[in-house]
Amino acid sequence: MSVFSLTRELVFPPAYLADPDGLLAVGGDLSVDRLLLAYRSGIFPWFNEDPILWWSPDPRFVLFPQELKVSASMKQVLKKQVFNITVNQDFKGVISHCSTIPRAHQDGTWITAQMQEAYLRLHQAGYATSVECWQDNELVGGFYGIRIGHCFFGESMFSKVSNASKAAFITFVHTCIQEKIAVIDCQVHTPHLASLGARFITREDFLNLLRQHL
Repeated sequence: MSVFSLTRELVFPPAYLADPDGLLAVGGDLSVDRLLLAYRSGIFPWFNEDPILWWSPDPRFVLFPQELKVSASMKQVLKKQVFNITVNQDFKGVISHCSTIPRAHQDGTWITAQMQEAYLRLHQAGYATSVECWQDNELVGGFYGIRIGHCFFGESMFSKVSNASKAAFITFVHTCIQEKIAVIDCQVHTPHLASLGARFITREDFLNLLRQHL
């Protein structure tokens, strides 16, 4: 199965044509319109140098907000109000911190300057959201992602102190329940998100969810 080469035309091949690792296409750009089309199509960019690589893995790792799991110890952390959680107060700071976090089996960062600029444009357009975790007025954790309709597409998170990103994420998921967000896309498996209730679903089921809730 061959990987598709994108042109300037604003189009993606169907997600189900991705190779067994989830790689679907290369090339294109990171314009607001192309990124929004990608997310709506169950596709996301992930690369650390040109060309841009576009992915749609099967299965897909997601969290349904109502399935959130909060440990007894995290409930105590939240009850004690150890952190102050905000939304969209420092998007640039959050994505910058995320770009510096070392990733297992990965040299360098996939959140390049080019990616940061692209998602800052998405933020300015009203689609990209940051959730910040503060302690003593210092940004100590958080994450960012894209909201379209009743779906949230998580991109990356960071934590400088224990439980910071968890506190931000749990607080955000509670807001998602109130705002009737149907699904939070976590893209690929991490033990951190699995402990909070995220699980695998098939790509077909994920695409059906997007059709229903975008």
